[in-house]
Amino acid sequence: MNLITVSGPPSSGKTSVILKTIESLKQRGLKVGVAKFDCLYTDDDILYEKAGIPVKKGLSGALCPDHYFVSNVEEVTQWGIREGFDVLISESAGLCNRCSPYIKDIKAVCVIDNLSGINTPKKIGPMLKSADIVVITKGDIVSQAEREVFASRVNMVNPSAVIMNINGLTGQGSFELSTLFFDENEKIETLVGKKLRFSMPSALCSYCLGETRIGESFQMGNVRKMNLTDGEPHS
Repeated sequence: MNLITVSGPPSSGKTSVILKTIESLKQRGLKVGVAKFDCLYTDDDILYEKAGIPVKKGLSGALCPDHYFVSNVEEVTQWGIREGFDVLISESAGLCNRCSPYIKDIKAVCVIDNLSGINTPKKIGPMLKSADIVVITKGDIVSQAEREVFASRVNMVNPSAVIMNINGLTGQGSFELSTLFFDENEKIETLVGKKLRFSMPSALCSYCLGETRIGESFQMGNVRKMNLTDGEPHS
């Protein structure tokens, strides 16, 4: 089984891109499943079910969705193997810009959209920097010049990634992406012993543990203060 990890900011078009790409994979006779990871709510699983795609959904609740992903991805992988999938795609929310759900030797895809802002490639951290493939969406509603500038910014952040423009509504570009999703020589049997590409920081402070009161006397653990001194750079 091939395992693909897809992440990206909310509303960037991850699910639309995956649905269109799976259409191309299924036309090749490949069996595909999806594991959807999110934080508090998602109905993307319904979209997959309507398309006849087996899906499992996990909501992290109060936990970081990427930490939750890592804690469950081996079990999800074993589910995909038992189901006999040729390709299992994990889709994660990418809500935390400090984390990255990518695993060494497992293909990683970041989905980002042209409308997110020209500086977004610099803001979303390891989720973009450590991806193998960067898919840029919503190119049909910006100018050619804007598409080129945005792609250039992505390339500056991750010069080694394959950058693809895909239309999540029409599916234009998804066939090309599907050709990168399946390699008959890749056989994932377990993720046990594999490592993440990026260590996920855990900012353990009193607020992580349920503190709600404001004030320095209530702040313990990993606390970082802004530099508000005039003339000094802000941290």
